Amino acid sequence: MVALTDRVNQVNRVGELIEGVKRKRRVLVSPEGANLDVMLASRGERLAAFLLDMLFLICAIILLYLLSIPLFFSRANIPVGITLILFIAFVVRNMYFLHFELAWQGQTPGKKICKLRVINRYGGALAPSAVFARNLTREVEVFLPLGLFMSLDPGGGALRQLALLGWAAAITSLPFFNRDHMRAGDLIGGTWVIFMPRRALLDDLSAGHEDRPKGYAFTREQLTVYGAFELQVLEELLRRPPSESADRLLANVCGKIRNKTGREEAIPQSDIRRFLNDFYAAQRAELERGQLFGRYRADKTDAGENISGKP
Repeated sequence: MVALTDRVNQVNRVGELIEGVKRKRRVLVSPEGANLDVMLASRGERLAAFLLDMLFLICAIILLYLLSIPLFFSRANIPVGITLILFIAFVVRNMYFLHFELAWQGQTPGKKICKLRVINRYGGALAPSAVFARNLTREVEVFLPLGLFMSLDPGGGALRQLALLGWAAAITSLPFFNRDHMRAGDLIGGTWVIFMPRRALLDDLSAGHEDRPKGYAFTREQLTVYGAFELQVLEELLRRPPSESADRLLANVCGKIRNKTGREEAIPQSDIRRFLNDFYAAQRAELERGQLFGRYRADKTDAGENISGKP
């Protein structure tokens, strides 16, 4: 448990350094036992996705209403038309989120646009029962409070109306009172809503390094100046798509590594990415070698924790 907490803290530090913002991150343990880093969606992102879904939902209902207009051409069909409209509104409202989250693996059109996804917070597959549980509670969280607000009677009992609105507001505002921004449906269904940024998919940065032409070499002393945290930061930077700002950042990082490791030779601008890739591969191999001997170095300030249990 301590190791997992340390992993969460390390992931949070990398995210703050790379993105410049503090985004809540969690480590999800998959059924195979692998640790997966996930970024929780913010309240604003979740609200934006929900408003988009409501817009699509309203448009769909209006379209279906227009298709049912012929039922009103005859006065005898008016009751049938009203019944059909109420039934369509109920079905579309309740099946929209269920259908898309089941068919699109935890995404709705609004979530897809905002790059959000619903996942099982315990690491397993997103079960249909969890999707049903989290979405059926939306009636209590959103549509019931909305219905209460629209049906308030100015002449009714003020205390009763205030109690109803207070109860509805308490349920609706639940995401503001827990650190994972979970609403009641997430608590019941055991789910998280995570942010999934679009990134360029690259091969393992160190894969095939042995087959490359001989590049920059580093001594063991030079590789002991950094730890796992700095290595993860460097990996995130190297995985960024090439751009002017990314190249400037890599040049700055290259200079800092040269100064820290005591390398005096100048690195040509065209060779900076190669130098950093070589350093990344050598640093990763050094850290993995240390773990084989029971040593884990969290960052450059860490002398190296003994995780083997041996003195």
